[in-house]
Amino acid sequence: MINSIALESGTRRRWSPSTSRLPVLLLWLAVLTLTLSPTLMLLWTVIKQFPVLQNVLQDGATWRATWHSLYTSALATLISLVLGSAVAYIVVLTDIRAKALWVFGLMLPMMIPPQVTALAWLQLFGPASPLLNTIGIAPPLGSPQPLYSAGGIALLMGIQHAPLVFMALRSTLVHLPHAQIEAARISDASPRRVWLETIFPLSRAALITGAALAFVSALGNFGIPAMLGIPVSYYVLPTLIYQKMAGYGTTVLAQVASLSMLIGVIALLGVALQQYWLNRSSYQLLGHSGRSHSLKLGRWHWPVMLGLALLLTLILLVPLTALVVSSLVKALGMPLNAQTLSFTAYLEMFTRQGATIRAFGNSLFLATAAAVILMLLSVPIALCLRNWRGLQRNVFTAVVDLPYALPGIVLAIACILLFVRPLPLINISLYGTLSIILIAYVMRFLAVALKPVLSAVEQLDPTLERAARLAGANRWQRLRDVVLPLIAPSVCAGGLLVFLIAVNELTVSALLWSVGNETIGVMIFNLDESGNSVLAAAVSVVVVAMVIALMLLLSLLSRWLPAGVIPWQTSEEK
Repeated sequence: MINSIALESGTRRRWSPSTSRLPVLLLWLAVLTLTLSPTLMLLWTVIKQFPVLQNVLQDGATWRATWHSLYTSALATLISLVLGSAVAYIVVLTDIRAKALWVFGLMLPMMIPPQVTALAWLQLFGPASPLLNTIGIAPPLGSPQPLYSAGGIALLMGIQHAPLVFMALRSTLVHLPHAQIEAARISDASPRRVWLETIFPLSRAALITGAALAFVSALGNFGIPAMLGIPVSYYVLPTLIYQKMAGYGTTVLAQVASLSMLIGVIALLGVALQQYWLNRSSYQLLGHSGRSHSLKLGRWHWPVMLGLALLLTLILLVPLTALVVSSLVKALGMPLNAQTLSFTAYLEMFTRQGATIRAFGNSLFLATAAAVILMLLSVPIALCLRNWRGLQRNVFTAVVDLPYALPGIVLAIACILLFVRPLPLINISLYGTLSIILIAYVMRFLAVALKPVLSAVEQLDPTLERAARLAGANRWQRLRDVVLPLIAPSVCAGGLLVFLIAVNELTVSALLWSVGNETIGVMIFNLDESGNSVLAAAVSVVVVAMVIALMLLLSLLSRWLPAGVIPWQTSEEK
C-alpha cells in the first residue's frame, strides 16, 4: 500500500529532524566537540609553548626522524603505486576470471594490523625463522635480519598501503568511456598505445589520489616502523614520539605536541600537493559507462592468472604461513616437525596469560562500544546531511573527516592534552583509563561509520516517507517503521567496519594504554619487544583469523548494501 501511494505522489519532501533547530544545534555541538576539540587543543598547546617548538626544530634528532619519515614514506608510496595500479588495471580492465577473489586477496594486507604484518615478515626471514629452518634454507646464525632497515620498512608499508592505490584507481577505471578505447582499438592502435594515450591520461588523477593516500598513511604508520626500526635505532616521527613518551611520560607533552604538529603539517602539505596536481589533470568520468571494460586476454589469460597468484602468494600467503609455523614451535630457530610441534603458545594465551586474555577483552569491548556509539550517531548525522547542500554540508563533512585524515599519533597526543587533567566540575580523570581510548576511537572512526549510512540515506525514495505521513505516521513512527528498516544493513556495515579497524588498532592506543588497559595491538607489540615472539605469533594468528571472518561476514552482507559501501567489493563483483 505504501509503495502504491508513493508512486502516485510526486512530492520530494523528506523526514528531517531539521524541522526543529534544537536537535540540529545539539548535533553540531556534539560533532564539533568530538572532531575539532583535539586539533584545537594541540594547536593551542604548540602556540602557548612556542619556545619548546623552537628547541624541537633545532634538535638534530627531529630532522633525522623527519628525513627518515619522508624517505620511507616516499619509497613505500612508489611500491604501493606499482603493486596497486598493476593489479587494478588487470582486474578491472580485462576479462580475468574470479575478480572478487583477487580483490579480496589484495585488500587483506590492508585489513591485517601493521604490527601483525611486520611480525609475519620477521618470522619469514632471518636465521631464527622456523619456516626457513623447516625447509632447510635458513641463513647461518648471526646473519643480520634484512628487514631491520629503511628498505624493509618501506617494503612492508608499500605492501600494506597498495590497496589504497587499488581502490582509488578502480573507482575511475570502471567509468572509463568505452567509445574512446574502442575507437583507438578500431584504428589498429596497439594495446601499448591504447594504454599510454587513452587509459593512462584518463586515470592519472586517480593515480595521484591513490599516491597521496598511500603517502599520508605511510607517514602516520606506527606498527611497522616500530617493529622494524626501533631495534636498530632507526626512528621516524611516530616512533620518535613514542620513545619520548615511553621514556619521560607527560613531562615532555609540549615536545611531542610540537613533533605531532610537524607530522600533521607534512600530511596536510601532501594533501595540498595532491589537490594541485588533481586540478591540473582531472577528467569528468562519472556517468559514462558505469561498468568496466573486458579487454580480452586471449592466450595471456593463464599466464596473467598465474602471475597474480604468485604475487598474492609472495606478499600474503608465505608471510602468514611463516606466522602460523612460528606459533606452532616450542621456540624460535627450531624447525617444525613431529618433535617440535607444540600448541603451548595457544594454551598459554587462552588459559594462563591473564594479560593476553585481558587485552582481548579490552579490545573487544572498545571495538564493540565504539561501533555501537558510532552506529547511533551516524543515523541522525546522515539524515541531517541529506538535507544540507553547499557550504554547510562541505564544512560539516570536512570536520567529520579531519580526525581520520590526520595520522593517528597526532590524535593520540591531542587526546592526552585534552584529558591529562581531571575533567572540570566533576573532577574525574580519564587519563590512564579505557575511556580515553574509547573517546579517541569514536573521534577517529566517525567518518568510517558515517560513509555507508549516508550512502544508504541518499538513495532512499522520499515518497516512501510521504506515503507513511499520509497514512498518519508521525515523525518517529516514520523513522522507526520506514527509514531505519531500509538503512539498517548499511548501519550494521558501518559498525562492522569500525569494529574491524578498531579491534586491531595500535597507533592511537600505543600512547593511551596503561597497565590493565592493554589492547590486542599493544599486546602483540609488547610481546615481540620483550622477546616472546612465539606467543606474539599465536596471538597474531588469532587476530588474522578474526579479520578474515569479519571480512567474509561483510561480504555476505553486501547484497543488501548500496554499491561501494564494502571497500573490497563493487556492484560488478557481487
